[in-house]
Amino acid sequence: MSIAIVRLGTPRLRDEGLRIGTVRRPPRGVPKAEIAARDYYDVWLPLLSPSAELFREARAIEDEASWQAFRRKFRAEMKRPDASRTLDLMAALSHRTSLSVGCYCENESRCHRSVLRELLAERQADIASS
Repeated sequence: MSIAIVRLGTPRLRDEGLRIGTVRRPPRGVPKAEIAARDYYDVWLPLLSPSAELFREARAIEDEASWQAFRRKFRAEMKRPDASRTLDLMAALSHRTSLSVGCYCENESRCHRSVLRELLAERQADIASS
């Protein structure tokens, strides 16, 4: 049992479990009925994505300083009670079942899912190795 951090739209990992999309918007051009079949996600949870304003900022990141500013702001958003409780729940579930969370970004190191990985690790989630 564990939680995997994945890129949405990529082939599913063996025993990955429920795939949760932590993105602001559903994939463009993909009918809702095909989202899971095309390996995007089974459940959409935009609560764990950057706010619309922060998402716009993220798209403009060009250097380490702006990335660190994004990280700080996103971590602050994830301290909100609803997001924090959801992360607590996911961390607890990771010890009992397999699941995954993801985003569309190609490079995890400059994606909010890397911050989600950190936040889940801080909650002692059982995180699958990449």
